[in-house]
Amino acid sequence: MSRERLLLAAVALLAALLPVLPGVPPYWVTVGGYIGLSALVALGIVVLTGIAAVVSFGQAMFVGFGAYTTAILTTRYGWVPIATLPVAIALTAALAWGIGAITLPLKGHYLPVATIAWNISFFYLAGSLDFFRRFDGIAGIPPLAIGPVSFADPTRFYWLVLAILVLAILLTRNLLDSRAGRAIRSLKGGALAAESFGVDTPKAKNLAFVYAAVLAALSGWLYAHFQRAINPTPFAITTSIDYLLMAVAGGVGHVGGAIVGAGLVTIVRDKLQDWLPLLVGAQGSYESIVFGVLLIAIFQFAPEGLWPYLRRLAGPWCRTRFGPASRRR
Repeated sequence: MSRERLLLAAVALLAALLPVLPGVPPYWVTVGGYIGLSALVALGIVVLTGIAAVVSFGQAMFVGFGAYTTAILTTRYGWVPIATLPVAIALTAALAWGIGAITLPLKGHYLPVATIAWNISFFYLAGSLDFFRRFDGIAGIPPLAIGPVSFADPTRFYWLVLAILVLAILLTRNLLDSRAGRAIRSLKGGALAAESFGVDTPKAKNLAFVYAAVLAALSGWLYAHFQRAINPTPFAITTSIDYLLMAVAGGVGHVGGAIVGAGLVTIVRDKLQDWLPLLVGAQGSYESIVFGVLLIAIFQFAPEGLWPYLRRLAGPWCRTRFGPASRRR
């Protein structure tokens, strides 16, 4: 087993044990659920930006697609939550394919700017139309349940999110190892180089774009049933920037980077909001300033993200326990 897979397995095991560890308050289980939701979106960005070299600032829009689809179907038309999942995924995939067909042919800085425009348009569309209940949002969303099992409890929801995240990681690794995944990987060396080897670059880019959008929609679907109410605010362009920062800080070229980045950004933001007013003695947006400085420090000293750094630190541990000597024993 490779060092990266061992490290991923160790992280998954520690995450699974979090709710049963002595002294862990329920608050941290809830935070862990939000980290898992963000990691799903960041995982899509790893495929889209880190592997396919397509920079997108619009992933929060696709989270909103998933959230609003299930919110409308359950509150307005009486659907059970689990039945809305295939609709949310199919609708998001279709919209992402259409948006990608229009946007992905753009070159240079026009492409990320276009994704910003799409996200801003969705934000104000949802906030302006009565169909989406404007900025008041949609309340009364039923909790997620599969048969007789309800996931309204934060601990059950946490384990569900963790299980879905693990499945998404396995699916992503299998995708990247497949023939279509090799086509996506070739985009990192440039479209011209990929085309010289017979790769259909528009098709490969759109596949990565749709796949990242589907993971984001899955996160939004889960988010809506956990929050029980939604409005356009969590799907603004600032949230899309946060998702991109998570992937970059964790290691945008690595699957594990999505988990590390989501955990880092979520926890640091949360703790800075609690600690800084006490240290400074005044209220203000000081956490944004300190958070920005911390991110710049990470980019300066770990330009590939934190995941490769953690993988190097885990090297001696992996060799000691899983190297040739351990196998002989």
